[in-house]
Amino acid sequence: MSAARMGPRPLPLHLWAATMALPGSIAALPLWKNGLLPWSPHLRERGQTLRNQALGADADALRRALDREVRARLDLFLTGMERYRRHPYRRALPDPPEVWTEGAARLLDYGPSGPAGERGAGARTVLFVPSLVNRHYILDLSAERSLMRWLAARDVRPLLLDWGTPGPAERRFTLTDLVAGRLERALAAAVERAGGPVAVAGYCMGGLLTTALAQRRPDQVAALVLMATPWDFHTGDGEAARRAAAAFAPFRPLLEGWGEMPADAIQALFTGLDPLLALRKFSRFARLPPDGAEARAFVALEDWLNDGVPLAAAVAREALEGWYGGNGPARGRWLVAGAPVEPRRLALPTLALIPEQDRIVPPASALALARAIPGARTLHPPLGHIGMVVSTRAEEEVWQPLYEWLSSAD
Repeated sequence: MSAARMGPRPLPLHLWAATMALPGSIAALPLWKNGLLPWSPHLRERGQTLRNQALGADADALRRALDREVRARLDLFLTGMERYRRHPYRRALPDPPEVWTEGAARLLDYGPSGPAGERGAGARTVLFVPSLVNRHYILDLSAERSLMRWLAARDVRPLLLDWGTPGPAERRFTLTDLVAGRLERALAAAVERAGGPVAVAGYCMGGLLTTALAQRRPDQVAALVLMATPWDFHTGDGEAARRAAAAFAPFRPLLEGWGEMPADAIQALFTGLDPLLALRKFSRFARLPPDGAEARAFVALEDWLNDGVPLAAAVAREALEGWYGGNGPARGRWLVAGAPVEPRRLALPTLALIPEQDRIVPPASALALARAIPGARTLHPPLGHIGMVVSTRAEEEVWQPLYEWLSSAD
């Protein structure tokens, strides 16, 4: 049997949320029966119907039934979590060749070898830039779910930037160091390998960085793809962004000593977006056949989610206080190397993929960036933030449209 995983991270927070929420149903029973329990507007009618039914039931029998249900759901959640922690699946995909390295970062080449002229007239090199807080291999998750390998099989040469884990040098970085330094040098390596300008695709936080990159290096960026990229942090669900910035405040005094914001602290902020997500998904996982393809896909994705990367202290402050708290990008206050990042100045083919069911980046936030770029095209796949790149529908809804656009963009 495989050794138990450390995750899901942060484990104590997920356990606390579930064990507080489920028994809370018993504590809330008197309020519910007395009509004092507040309901969300879309649940109010259903709640009233259930209350009317409960008023006619035997009180002791109802409490016993509720207690049994709470225990059963808690057991299902813990069973699912333990099955995940002991599952034998481990990611074993070999990395493609590294064509550039600097510090902790490396550039992975998923395309065929040889000069551009030997790869076919339709070949296009695309530099993919992921987020800073999650590992790059969400775009190369498994043999069945790899956008990189799927594109490489279709005469596209994907180059994937792996930011790596911040070391002593990276812990001193700012966003300017990342964009005007490391990312620009990775782009230069991609351009040299391709023999000319390349398309650049940014996923989530990576899309903000590539927007700044395209403004700074228009001669090297032939086209821009924005995948679930936030811009206006105070639209769609502005309160969630402000809460994330406020939740960061307790960590701020510690960052100087740490030099970074730990991965578990970042995971805790994401958990705050939906505290009961772990309860729902591990309860569902417990019902799956453990040896089935769906269970393996769940474990593969969950392993990636728990393989987080810390943020350099200055980068964490700029992102959480400047982006989430101050809404700097949408207000024209986000500066890279002293100059504001202004999407309206971009003059290149741009595709914005904005998933309709995104709960991490509200679609309205991403749409604000697309609308700020002259002539940008938007696609709205009916998927979520992560599902847009790894779900069973990703190939049809995202991969194929992306490939077609890359093949036609000039």
